[in-house]
Amino acid sequence: MNRRMIAYILGWILIAEAILMAPSLLVGAIYREPSHRFFLLPMLLLLVLGGVFVIRRPQNTAIFARDGCFIVAASWAALSVFGSLPFYLSGYFETIWDSIFEITSGFTTTGATILTDIEALPKCLLFWRSFSHWIGGMGVLVFVLAIAPLADERSMHLLRAEVPGPAVGKLVPRIRETAKILYGVYSVLTLALILLLFLGGMPFFDSVCHAFGAAGTGGFSIKNIGIAHYDSAYIETLLGVFMLLFGINFNIYYFLLIRHVRETLKSEELKWYGAIVIFSTLAIALNVAALYPTFEESLRHAFFQVASILTTTGYTTIDFAQQWPQFSQHLLILLMLIGACAGSTGGGLKISRLILLIKSFIQEIRRMISPRSVRMIRLDGQVVSNETLNSTRVYFSSYIMILCVSTLLLSLDGFDFTTNLAAEIACFNNIGPGLGMVGPSGNYAAYSAFSKMLLSSNMLLGRLEIFPILIVFSRSAWRK
Repeated sequence: MNRRMIAYILGWILIAEAILMAPSLLVGAIYREPSHRFFLLPMLLLLVLGGVFVIRRPQNTAIFARDGCFIVAASWAALSVFGSLPFYLSGYFETIWDSIFEITSGFTTTGATILTDIEALPKCLLFWRSFSHWIGGMGVLVFVLAIAPLADERSMHLLRAEVPGPAVGKLVPRIRETAKILYGVYSVLTLALILLLFLGGMPFFDSVCHAFGAAGTGGFSIKNIGIAHYDSAYIETLLGVFMLLFGINFNIYYFLLIRHVRETLKSEELKWYGAIVIFSTLAIALNVAALYPTFEESLRHAFFQVASILTTTGYTTIDFAQQWPQFSQHLLILLMLIGACAGSTGGGLKISRLILLIKSFIQEIRRMISPRSVRMIRLDGQVVSNETLNSTRVYFSSYIMILCVSTLLLSLDGFDFTTNLAAEIACFNNIGPGLGMVGPSGNYAAYSAFSKMLLSSNMLLGRLEIFPILIVFSRSAWRK
């Protein structure tokens, strides 16, 4: 393990976080809020610690797979701890555990909150909450790779450990150029959404914050009742469309940019994604039609919630946990588990993994019927390697085990099964709102400090897709 290179990259991560706090400090100055009390000390601390680590560049810059996993896990833990300091110093959060829960929810694009009165926060803190979604959506390590060449071509291990999906590849030969392309597409889509929201009547500050939440598929709103506050079909439809756009594999946008339309049309994951959205929207719209005066209104709410939940954003226009029938609630839970496309800012199991699991299931049945037949599993016309298939199966097994154990541990707080299971699914899949006590009109404030830390850990496990975190605790990873 290249410890000096690990420390060097961690130093740049800390410096990057200090720089990323600067816009929140500026927002406080614009609105004449005491933001310097919340942000100056954490920024200074990050700059000093980061400076100590980067003052001397290591001679050996090689990064191997376990180094990449350790860097990603340590970076996200450090981001959450130091990023929570502005919340804690502000006095609006009672304990450091509440602050860590809130910012971890932000960086991992979960959107779960312990706040009961969101609008009471100063605008600089509201901005930091929403901006954390945008930072975490594409990944801070991807951002650092885009602006600074920190390592040799083995830095691909950083990209693989942070970008979600069963398999990650370079768009272009150079890692730095790949990171720039990803952030370029991400930034352009975000700016377009900000402009369109503002033109639709949403105040500029609100447009920025909600665009950050949609781009990172995070879901922190700056209003107590969420997007329902604006009561606008235009805003809801626009956000729904953009949430779905951010839930698409960003490789698709690269292929469109270089005019490789054929590769885009071959994407099985994109076809499944569209089919799931259409089926779920129509099914829920029909199920809730009796609750609304017109079918168009039921279709509007159904589309928004399907887009929000499938992409694991978590924005809401209605309290589906209280107002919608059981069928619609259960369908939304299934969408929580499925999640968005691989290589997007969304969370969940990922549609590509779902496709591989279904094809593996079918292949196994065919093998039992015809033991001598040899059939290869293909995705987008390409043969899927055994390594990717095994990784997908192991990931799914680990996913189920963590889900079960964590739900059991949450039960120690004494809340009902529906609330605990929904809270675990919502946090592990980086969604935010669940059912029961943690539904769209509820929050996570009632959970104990232990449960909040457990849920925060699950947010990180879900965002980093389990293995980078588990590898850190593996004895073999620390051997030479």
